[in-house]
Amino acid sequence: MKAVRAGIVTLTIFAVLAHGAVEDWALGILATGAAVLLVIWAVAIEREGFELRGNPLLWPLGGLLLLAVLQQMLGRTAYGHATALETLRLATYFALGFLAVQAFRTPREWRTLIWSLLVLGFAVSVFAIVQEFTWNGKLYWVRSLHEPVRGFGPFVNRNHFAGFLELVLPPGLALLALHAERPARRPLLWLLVVFPAGALLLSASRGGIVSLLFEIVLLWVAVRLYGGRGGRRTLVGLTLLVAVVGGWLGVGTALQRFRMVSQNQVTQELRLMLVRDSWGMFVQHPWLGTGLGTFATAYPRFASRDIGLLVNHAHNDYVEVLAEGGLAGGMLGAVFLFLLIWRARKHLRQAATPTSRALYVGAVVAIAGLLLHETVDFNLHVPSNAILFLLLSLLSTTVIPEPIINRGHILRGFS
Repeated sequence: MKAVRAGIVTLTIFAVLAHGAVEDWALGILATGAAVLLVIWAVAIEREGFELRGNPLLWPLGGLLLLAVLQQMLGRTAYGHATALETLRLATYFALGFLAVQAFRTPREWRTLIWSLLVLGFAVSVFAIVQEFTWNGKLYWVRSLHEPVRGFGPFVNRNHFAGFLELVLPPGLALLALHAERPARRPLLWLLVVFPAGALLLSASRGGIVSLLFEIVLLWVAVRLYGGRGGRRTLVGLTLLVAVVGGWLGVGTALQRFRMVSQNQVTQELRLMLVRDSWGMFVQHPWLGTGLGTFATAYPRFASRDIGLLVNHAHNDYVEVLAEGGLAGGMLGAVFLFLLIWRARKHLRQAATPTSRALYVGAVVAIAGLLLHETVDFNLHVPSNAILFLLLSLLSTTVIPEPIINRGHILRGFS
């Protein structure tokens, strides 16, 4: 299973670096990579006979995949090609989610995944900061963007860079605040979380900054419940250091954006209009929606007014899933969130070691932060962030084996 774990991490890194894997060529590579990993897993199962494992979140995710197929079969989609691409995305997510459940089993394996994501977040943040201060209007200094778009890091949309860090940072913060890492590793962990947090502030993503503050509040609650005074002191230090680094990098730019009202921005008024219009799409297609992935095609018929821009998403993933998937899609999304909250709460209560507790807390805080951000954005339509969200969701709903002490010996078992 080591090859499968390495493959999942590699595909995640690729998705982030390939502008979030929002383009068709990147999606094709992701889907091909997931298929190859399935073959590798099948060969490993045949040779080594691993036990097949499940996770309840795979059921509603599989349901969304079947819904996309059904919409195409019944002709209930505004644009068949768009729904076909969404089917491919969902199939890729399902395959990677299934493989993650099989491949990540022990606390060490999950912690290795988290460290890999922290290193990725740090590396991407360093690149993003350098690119920001040497900006020539092109991603990677070679790919041109249409004005007035100004990307950040490898992402075309700086809100999606912020969403990426919203998912990567909390597990590292939890490992620090709950003292779940060895003292020798803690200085490196400080570096891996503080610098990216400053980069998030520099990105000037309003939704990202609010979500980061919300995540810090949740971490304060977790530390109060599980961390003790040492954890509170660590979190105070983290908060102050992030503020200092953010100020050094130029947090004033971010604060200025809170006061800006520009024709080139998605203003609050426009967001509210998109939500109302998206609700109108749902009312007109209440059962199966307009077809998953078809928002950009279907929206012009329901737009309140012409804003002179191409609207690809509702900037609210909750109403967009209703518009594209109808009640069927909305119910599947609700079931996913219910199972996520129920199982995560149960596992967090049962966690018996600092490591498992920190892993659960970090995953839950990251998920909560992104879910808040999704009320004004569409990070879950960016494959890189959707994959990270899925991996953390699976972590929070997977039983992590705890040490079992028996007659002086420490054994590993599954609760």
